[in-house]
Amino acid sequence: VQLQASGGGLVQPGGSLRLSCAASGSIFSIGDMGWYRQAPGNRRELVAVIASGGSTNYSGSVKGRFIISRDNAMNTVYLQMNSLKPEDTADYYCNAEIATLGYGLMLYWGQGTLVTVSS
Repeated sequence: VQLQASGGGLVQPGGSLRLSCAASGSIFSIGDMGWYRQAPGNRRELVAVIASGGSTNYSGSVKGRFIISRDNAMNTVYLQMNSLKPEDTADYYCNAEIATLGYGLMLYWGQGTLVTVSS
């Protein structure tokens, strides 16, 4: 199983970016999917999580600006980031609880995608 994240880049303050993370491999089912971020010198922190049924949870620092969504048919999770601020600059990581045939739910991580918010 692999998670492939994409969509990072350089954006000006107030701008928007959309991150994507696609899961591939011998997937039986996917539970929660989420986005985390880690800025230089900081610990990795939760940004947003979405359950298989669609319920969502956001960190206070992004609530109202970011929207997490998922396409279950495509095994993909998205993060729409609006009104970006310089303090949103970080490596963004996706994760997902994935069950493969013969195994229970395991947590998988994608590689980071860098988001830089700067003028």
